Formats: sequence, C-alpha cells, structure tokens
Amino acid sequence: MRAVSAVAAPSRGAVMARARSENFPVASRWLPGSVAGHLMAIYGFARLVDDLGDEAPGDRLALLDWAEHELDRIYAGVDPEHAVMRALAPTVHACGLPPEPFRRLIAANRRDQTVTRYDTFAELLAYCNLSAAPVGELVLHVFGAATLQRIALSDEVCAGLQIVEHLQDVGEDFSRARVYLPQEDLARFGCAEDELGAASAGPALRAVVAFEAGRARELLAAGALLARQLPLRARLAVAGFVAGGRAALDGLERAGWDPLANPPSRSRRDFAAAFARSAVGR
Repeated sequence: MRAVSAVAAPSRGAVMARARSENFPVASRWLPGSVAGHLMAIYGFARLVDDLGDEAPGDRLALLDWAEHELDRIYAGVDPEHAVMRALAPTVHACGLPPEPFRRLIAANRRDQTVTRYDTFAELLAYCNLSAAPVGELVLHVFGAATLQRIALSDEVCAGLQIVEHLQDVGEDFSRARVYLPQEDLARFGCAEDELGAASAGPALRAVVAFEAGRARELLAAGALLARQLPLRARLAVAGFVAGGRAALDGLERAGWDPLANPPSRSRRDFAAAFARSAVGR
C-alpha cells in the first residue's frame, strides 16, 4: 500500500455533513436509534469512499488503497485511524457484516478513476453492482434478513437508486469528465455529449433522461416484492429508500426531465405518498 494517512482523507464531520439530505439517512429516521446508528455507520463508509474517489486531491487510488487497509484493520480487530472507520467497526462486529460488499464499494471508486463511459445499459448495471448493490446487501445483514432472493431484489432497488442519482447529477458528472448515461442511448436519441454540459437540457437529452427514468422506476418496483418479505422495521427502511428514489424521479418529471437548469427537487408530499405505497408493498 502506498503511504497515506487519515490526515489526507476528509473528516467524519465533513463526510456526514454532506449526507444530511440524501436518501440513505432520510430513510433511517423512522428506525430505532441502534439500528439507525448501524445504517449510518455503513453510509458513512460509503460516503467516505465516494468522497475519496470523487473529491479528494492528490493520488485517489492511493487513498482508496488506504481505505481498504483501514477496512482490513477492522476485520483484524485492530483500531482503524479514521473516525468514520472507527464508527463502522462496532457495527461490523455487532451485525456480523461480511467484508466483500465493502470491498466492492472501494472497487467501484477505483473503476471511476479509469472508466468514464459505459457503452450499454448492461455495462452500467454491472457498475451498479459494485457502486450501489453492496449497500443494500449490508442493510439486509443489519436486519438479519439477507437471503439470496432478497439480495437479488435489493440489487435491483439499489441499481434503480444509483440510476436516479446519475440522472440528477448529469451536469456534475460531465464536469468531472464522466458520463453515466449509456452511449447506446445517447446515440438512440441523437444526444451529443456536449449537451450534457449546457445550461439547460435540450429535447434530445430530456428524451434520454425520461427513458432512463422509466428504467429506474422498473428497477425500483422490485422494492415492493422485497418489502413484502421483510419484518416491519426492515420494510420501513426499504420503503424509505424506494420512496426517496421515486420522489426524486417525480421531481425530475416536474422539471420536464431537465437535470441541468435547476437541481431537481423532491417534495415532502411526493416522498410521503411514495413511502406509503412502498411500505405496504405496492
């Protein structure tokens, strides 16, 4: 491992400050404190790794190597350096969390350093299996509900949530020289890449966003099947995640499928309605 210390990584306060309005912590508000704490510890790890891969100055691959070394320390029973990692350690041990989902999150951010385009939707889903699915799998482990069937349904939900995030962040990702809209779909609707950096979306980009939003809704629908299989607390968590994604898509639709002119917003009414539907497995 290249020599890197916790000093080079963002602080726990900075990491969690970015999380306050995002889908994962919002979905944890209705859960008991101990469970919510475990979920936030997982989210803190995911957010830290994303920040290392997206925002950190310097050698990001070295920082991601350091993050994996910190993870190794947790599983070896050694105190890690970083406060986010120290907060994760009790959750790993209390919930018996496997290491592989955490390693896949790190692998996704390593991929982001070298892969900036995805030719097909299938390739994008394979990336989501690294960047998003591990979080859902870890959540199921927290609730003691991680069966192969449930993990498969969770993978679909998480892919839908990741696609929603990509749709919201089209302009921001383009500014980092990354494009998560599949190249085949940009070509299908006649959307040139430079349109992703415009002040507002033109008709072609709006068509692509609407098309991918439809795919995201289909993936999020797996949340209904998953919710029906879970006990109440786990069902509420899944309902919160799915509702956040559906409400974000509703906001994009209200904006005319334009993610560039103004940040798409999700209303509390949209979230509440989507949460109610998701909680009863609809």
